[in-house]
Amino acid sequence: MKRILVTGGAGFLGSHLCERLLSEGNEVICLDNFFTGSRSNVVHLLSNPYFELVRHDVTVPFYAEVDEIYNLACPASPIHYQYNPIKTVKTSVMGAINMLGLAKRVKAKVLQASTSEVYGDPLIHPQTESYWGNVNPIGPRSCYDEGKRCAETLFVNYHEQNKVRIKIARIFNTYGPRMSPNDGRVVSNFIVQALNNKDITIFGDGKQTRSFMYVSDLVEAFIRLMNTPDNFTGPVNLGNPSEFTMLELAEKVIKLTGSKSKLIYLPLPQDDPTQRQPDISLAKKHLNGWSPSVKLDDRLIHTIEYFKPLSNI
Repeated sequence: MKRILVTGGAGFLGSHLCERLLSEGNEVICLDNFFTGSRSNVVHLLSNPYFELVRHDVTVPFYAEVDEIYNLACPASPIHYQYNPIKTVKTSVMGAINMLGLAKRVKAKVLQASTSEVYGDPLIHPQTESYWGNVNPIGPRSCYDEGKRCAETLFVNYHEQNKVRIKIARIFNTYGPRMSPNDGRVVSNFIVQALNNKDITIFGDGKQTRSFMYVSDLVEAFIRLMNTPDNFTGPVNLGNPSEFTMLELAEKVIKLTGSKSKLIYLPLPQDDPTQRQPDISLAKKHLNGWSPSVKLDDRLIHTIEYFKPLSNI
């Protein structure tokens, strides 16, 4: 049995990860300040004697004896991370420093949940890990983009200077149950609007692309990445190389919900990427042949069912 710390553990991704780690016989400490996470995401785990829920902000040092750390804490949707951009930067940077410091003290392995946003609005397609990105350092998204880029820098520096065992995962668009219905992300937005028969908002011309991965595929990749040899640190892209336009996604959601929603078009937000598709060659090579196994159509309906009782929020 390993003792594993998951920061942001009551969030969308974190709660699924906690569930999986417990199912494999580990002891899990779930750390969350509940800014975007929710107790309801992990309430079903509270009866497990090997699960501990702690209200804590990662910008403040945390002390525990652990074997592994998954650092997932940070608001990840534009609505949430732009609400308090200074706090977003602090969460990424100070949170990374605190978790790396803990890993150094107790000799734990630590995984950083980075993001495809480090590539900004990419000038190459698909994106490989060697691409340095095209990021506006003073734009409305920079608090998240640059915070995550700085966190990657800190992870590499702690590894090189202090021999901390690190893993860096660059996460592309992920969807599934426990997404917040009001987080402004495209999948949750479209589903909630369709279930309420409201107009579906398309930003720009709708031809911009994203690659959608189901949450179970990401959790599997996290665990495989954590278990790779210490000499493989990443960063490694974790995403689905199957690319969809926003229009294609909207049409799928309307069809699966039987909605009467119409499409309306709004201006594209500043610095919103027009193309986003991962090259996952590195993940396939180092994560025992991992690639996403769930197709969008197969689990989009499952996600819609989750949102039905929440659709009026």
